[in-house]
Amino acid sequence: MGARGPIGKRSEERMGHRSKEEIDSITKAPSGPPTGLPDLPDADPLWHPIASDWYLSLRESGQAAFYQPSDWAVARYAADLMSKVLLSERGPNGQLVAALNSVMSSLLTTEGDRRRARMELERKKPAGPQLASVSPLDSYRDIAGG
Repeated sequence: MGARGPIGKRSEERMGHRSKEEIDSITKAPSGPPTGLPDLPDADPLWHPIASDWYLSLRESGQAAFYQPSDWAVARYAADLMSKVLLSERGPNGQLVAALNSVMSSLLTTEGDRRRARMELERKKPAGPQLASVSPLDSYRDIAGG
């Protein structure tokens, strides 16, 4: 899957020289819902609401642009398993939760999973007013001798 150990920083957060190979090895995709998704089954109405929300959230996530039909089948399996864990009267089983986390990780559902796989979703720039530059304040400070 990817590297072990601490999760690396996003490419724009890293400082220093990076080789062209290192920069080219990162797959970038836009965040948000991808276009051209196949017709997907809806969430099972019998699933726990958290499992349904998780499954439906994949349709809105940028990494879904890379999903194949088999990935969507794995996502349904994970949502079904998650629902069974959440609806169980006995409470969560550690091995089952670990297996579920592994399945979810294989779908690159968290930023850490994506970074380990050298994939980054490009964050959308916030819309709205931008903060003013502090350079005029620096100029005033220089003039005032501060």
